[in-house]
Amino acid sequence: MAGEDFPAPSEGFVVTHFIVAADVVRSRDFYTGVLGGTVVLDGEPTIVKLANSWVIINLGGGPTDDKPEVVLEPPTDPTRASAFLNSGWPISRPATGSGAREGPSSSPHPRSTAGRSAATCATPTGT
Repeated sequence: MAGEDFPAPSEGFVVTHFIVAADVVRSRDFYTGVLGGTVVLDGEPTIVKLANSWVIINLGGGPTDDKPEVVLEPPTDPTRASAFLNSGWPISRPATGSGAREGPSSSPHPRSTAGRSAATCATPTGT
């Protein structure tokens, strides 16, 4: 991984989201082709840079010696989700003349999608 590929924001923090997928390539293609991410590491695992986040995509595995009863596996039912992606938050930027920051908490209707593009979806797992 090259240092210039690290999504280092000027403020705030970076989120890392680990996705267990039955089809790593299909999931990688979703995060790059649909959401505009950039592949930083291809293979197993695959790492995609997406805004101020890493999306790590890999096959399941386990159990391990320290957790002999835990198995990491992709979802088996495509109609159920345990996580989702909401890409509709407005981008923070200085307000005109005040230097104040705009963000999700500044809206009187934080769940409103009027006037901006929003997508909430369960991510594909290749099942």
